[in-house]
Amino acid sequence: MSKKTNFEVNGRKYFRITRTVGKKFDGTPIRKSFYGTGMREANEKADVYMNNIKNGLINNYKYYTLGNLMNTWLFDFLHNSSKLKPSTFQRYEGVYRNYIKESEIAGIKICDCDILKFQKYFNKLSSNHSYSQLKYLRDLLRMFFNWCIDNNYTLKNPCSKINIKGNKSNIINNKKNKKLEILTESEIIKIKEYLKGSPNELLFLLDFATGLRLGELLAIDWKYINLKQKQLRIERSVKEVYVYDTNTTRHIETIFQVPKTISSIRTVPIPDSIIRKLNKIKTKEGLLFHDENGNPLKGKNVSYAWSKILQNCNIPHKKFHSIRHTYASLLLKKGVDIQTVAELMGHTTITITQIYLHSSDEQKYNAVEKINYLFKN
Repeated sequence: MSKKTNFEVNGRKYFRITRTVGKKFDGTPIRKSFYGTGMREANEKADVYMNNIKNGLINNYKYYTLGNLMNTWLFDFLHNSSKLKPSTFQRYEGVYRNYIKESEIAGIKICDCDILKFQKYFNKLSSNHSYSQLKYLRDLLRMFFNWCIDNNYTLKNPCSKINIKGNKSNIINNKKNKKLEILTESEIIKIKEYLKGSPNELLFLLDFATGLRLGELLAIDWKYINLKQKQLRIERSVKEVYVYDTNTTRHIETIFQVPKTISSIRTVPIPDSIIRKLNKIKTKEGLLFHDENGNPLKGKNVSYAWSKILQNCNIPHKKFHSIRHTYASLLLKKGVDIQTVAELMGHTTITITQIYLHSSDEQKYNAVEKINYLFKN
């Protein structure tokens, strides 16, 4: 008895069946045809293929493009990771949205990705983007393709050896040579006098006395303050970030998160003058600095208030972060060892703290004078 067939090509007859083997990014089913000399053989081939998919032996990578698979990676994997800060995810999503989502490389199939396509794209971007911007993009692509390798979507990382135009050494030197915004002692005194009796007096004076990052300052809760031991424990930071409801909708939330690095979790002494001001506060619970509803102050509002203070004190504008720079510089200037300053600042290494080491011309002159006796007649 002849076998039943339902499909013919080039004069040969087959039995063809189709199975749904996956879904495209937009949810459209991916259908694949299987052929046999009869229904039984076609079904056996289909069963083997579906079983291989189930066991992770086959991935339908050829159906995925860079844009849609990277979107899946971001929102189905990274977005649900407890190890990733919301602020970090926001940065990743921003890089994807600005440089990948609707770019000329978004439609490249994962199986067709190669270094040449990416290198040409980076070369094109280099005409109007900075080295730092392109480095963020390269780092994210490398991370994504490493994930692709781990999940059998590709065998190699096409972005592992991407070159970025621009002189990295010049960028590093510019950062080193960039003058830090530091307030003089006379400017600090002027600001202190101006703040006397104002609602923000404690907020700014506490930051001058501890050198906290803005997010750390606004996250201070009374449970982290030890008035007897005159200490402040830094265990969290507050920040406004975008929270993603879906792949296309988001809203802003104020969130508390762990500080910048492990070293940022630290204990900072509080000077007696600030302790006296803290002791005068009647209600010692909840956030130290908050709005009328008990919510954290917004960083942008604090930065704006700082700008107005400088303006009213006739002091050239400096970012709020200059208070932190000033704190570190003053400690080093007064002879505090660099390791102690690094710990107070929450730096991972003293190499970071070294940017605050600078000498005045007078100090340099006096140093050289100490060997001047060698050159006297």
